[in-house]
Amino acid sequence: MPTQIPCLWFDGRAEEAAAHYTSIFPNSRIGEVTRYGPGMPAPEGSVMTVAFTLDGQEYVALNGGPQFRFTEAISFQIACRDQEEADHYWDRLTDGGEESVCGWLKDRFGVSWQVVPTELPALLADPDPGRARRATEAMMQMRRIDLAEIRRAADGVTA
Repeated sequence: MPTQIPCLWFDGRAEEAAAHYTSIFPNSRIGEVTRYGPGMPAPEGSVMTVAFTLDGQEYVALNGGPQFRFTEAISFQIACRDQEEADHYWDRLTDGGEESVCGWLKDRFGVSWQVVPTELPALLADPDPGRARRATEAMMQMRRIDLAEIRRAADGVTA
């Protein structure tokens, strides 16, 4: 399959967004920056696109104007190895953004992310339907995912 590179449409904040994201994810960098030329739909010399890589995944940020906005219909999932890693991404991506429910958030640019510890799907799909139900009910009450609390709920342990 050909390489797929998500392109994120910003209204003048593409360079700022790329710098923010590359400061959060390991093994990340900003690549080529292109600029608008004469007669183009933005001021000459202003940033048109920023290529960047987040831990090996390529992206492009485009300063396309105010016509389009991000919605929760598209989000990026971050599969985190443990609670500590999930908290790292949650804290940095909600800085200036907003928390939603069940591990979802919008960052300061309006991009939606899901911060999901890799253990979570197994808890929600536990072969014991009672454990799975209790884990799911606990998760549905959360903003930031708290694995310890979901494990306690799955086990039927009440506070």
